Amino acid sequence: MLAKLSARFLLCLTLLLAPVAWAGNVTLLLSDSAGPYAEFSSTFSEALNSRRWSIHLLPKADAYTPGAPAADLIVTAGSEALRQALQRAPPGTPILATLLPRQTFERLLNETPRARRQLTALVLDQPPARLSAFIRHLLPGQTRIGILSSPETRPLLPALRQSGGNLQFDSEDVDNDGALLPALNNLLPRVGALLALPDAGIYRRDNIKSILITTYRQQRPVIAYSSAFVTAGALAALYSTPAQIARQAADLIEQPGTLPSIVYPAQFAISINANVAQALGLNVADEASLRQRLLTEGGR
Repeated sequence: MLAKLSARFLLCLTLLLAPVAWAGNVTLLLSDSAGPYAEFSSTFSEALNSRRWSIHLLPKADAYTPGAPAADLIVTAGSEALRQALQRAPPGTPILATLLPRQTFERLLNETPRARRQLTALVLDQPPARLSAFIRHLLPGQTRIGILSSPETRPLLPALRQSGGNLQFDSEDVDNDGALLPALNNLLPRVGALLALPDAGIYRRDNIKSILITTYRQQRPVIAYSSAFVTAGALAALYSTPAQIARQAADLIEQPGTLPSIVYPAQFAISINANVAQALGLNVADEASLRQRLLTEGGR
């Protein structure tokens, strides 16, 4: 009997002394009110424990003014929202940035003078090891993969090459618009596929069609970073949805302790364009099979 009481006392003491997830006022600042930002906002609000958090939604980044209401934490969705928060937020307010590539996050930090603050980015980039594994399972017969790189994405290449295993990543530099198609035409004969990294300096609405036409003419599949890219004509994409990012952001906020400066997506989605695969004569695994293979290797 005494042993049972002692055990119960120790359990209660452990619960009392355990760290309690921090709670307070959250300002959710969106770059826009539609599309992926609306999906993020809805999922984030549902995922966060509303009994312990008060969420103040600002659906337009330029509507942000510090202190109304006072925030214990600012969550930004998209690059413009982070830009406004860095320029206007009180120095002591921590920021969790989401829905932006790592290179955009780092560029904004370099462009914006800022006071010391706790700053974490939950980036859209897939972890290099997961991305390399996806390529190996998607195209098991290909080992040379091409990349168009700009000054923003060039620093990402060493980590990708380190995690590539038997993959060899060959790159061409694109430092201006005029260099894009010549670089692409130089690169494609040397590789079996093109890996598109999220890079607004290279992949834009006004040139995506030209890139896809060029790769198709040379019978080279494109591995992309969004479902929209796959709809436009890429073979496949590995990416994280706004809803997945939102749920992870809520989980990060609920965790006590200091977060690292960069956090990669924990969950992911896969899209395959079966018509493109057929047109290129490729026999690729379906989305569910590819996902299971990545999960087996330790992804989520």
